[in-house]
Amino acid sequence: MDATNPAQSVPPAPTNPVDGTVFRIILAISFCHLLNDMLQSLLPAIYPSLKTGLGLTFGQIGLITLTYQVTASILQPLVGLYADKKPAPLALPGGTLFSFAGLLVLSIAHSYPMLLIGASLLGMGSSVFHPESSRVARMAAGGRHGLAQSLFQVGGNAGSALGPLAAAIFVVRYGQSSLAAFALLCLLSCAILWNVGVWYKNHGLARLKRGARSGAAAIPIPRGEATKGILILLALIFSKYVYLASLTSYFTFYLIHRFGVSVAVAQIHLFTFLAAVAVGTVAGGPLGDRFGRKYVIWFSILGTLPFTLLLPHASLFWTGPLTVAIGLILASAFPAIVVFAQELVPGKIGMISGLFFGFSFGMGGIGAGVLGEVADHYGIETVYAICAFLPAIGLLAAFLPKTKA
Repeated sequence: MDATNPAQSVPPAPTNPVDGTVFRIILAISFCHLLNDMLQSLLPAIYPSLKTGLGLTFGQIGLITLTYQVTASILQPLVGLYADKKPAPLALPGGTLFSFAGLLVLSIAHSYPMLLIGASLLGMGSSVFHPESSRVARMAAGGRHGLAQSLFQVGGNAGSALGPLAAAIFVVRYGQSSLAAFALLCLLSCAILWNVGVWYKNHGLARLKRGARSGAAAIPIPRGEATKGILILLALIFSKYVYLASLTSYFTFYLIHRFGVSVAVAQIHLFTFLAAVAVGTVAGGPLGDRFGRKYVIWFSILGTLPFTLLLPHASLFWTGPLTVAIGLILASAFPAIVVFAQELVPGKIGMISGLFFGFSFGMGGIGAGVLGEVADHYGIETVYAICAFLPAIGLLAAFLPKTKA
């Protein structure tokens, strides 16, 4: 070999590592998602004690959930749309301060209006965190968008599962005031997100611009078809999150009423369901990357129908396995839905993320409010008899646009 020949002496240029999957960033926002959603889920986890202590009706409990989730749902698309035009990396750590304030208010709230104020502050914290964190997950994905979205989302699911467990261990024992101690975790999240924000500013924005220029995320389908796809995906989110609201807000009451279990035992059942949701979320994104997101969405929503139909008629022994199956299957849809939607509307990552996270919060809140009224007037068991049919909406997945996603 001629060592003086430049063509022979210069090695091939390596792949730029900055364009690969940045797992440290994805895991950082996933952990902060865990903290965020764990702290947020303390609110429904203390509903039984609030109901007894303040003499609340199911309708009033539903209104607390509605206040929290609608606050988040209205603001999230607006936050995402603004960030699409003017990225704000340090909004991530700043948003944790709303959650911090919300938990402090809830820890000292001894009137219904104060509960609503605390719930709205929690909603504002989520309204900043979710769309911006979802954007960071896509920045750091390196083309593995389903995997990144799943890892990000599973942090939230794990946090939602840990919330009732933390409530059963600490809040039930030490009371409502213990929420102030949990609020300190917001400061830990703030510190981590500050560093994520620095990466976002120095590296993430450049990666996002390169992805937009390459056109890798674009799907060549007509605008009308894309709009139809977004509407169908929102209908599937409605089905998923109204059903989830029936479990996250009222499952403990259902178990206590129907089977006579203690509050602590009911919280453990809720933790088991939410843990299954977390496991299902991990699988959904990578399966969507491998087999196509449309097939994962179809199976995830419609596949829960047999189990939801059986649940209202099951014994306590079978209620556990059924809810685990529901959680595993139903949870796999959300990462696939979000990435599918992001690819239908390229260049609007923040707006789409905010729309879908916000819509999921809003539908969960409205569902909780309506189902609370149903429980007050017709009994808690009627809630699950009605909600059993919601997964049938999954049939709409057949009309999603045919794309490479």
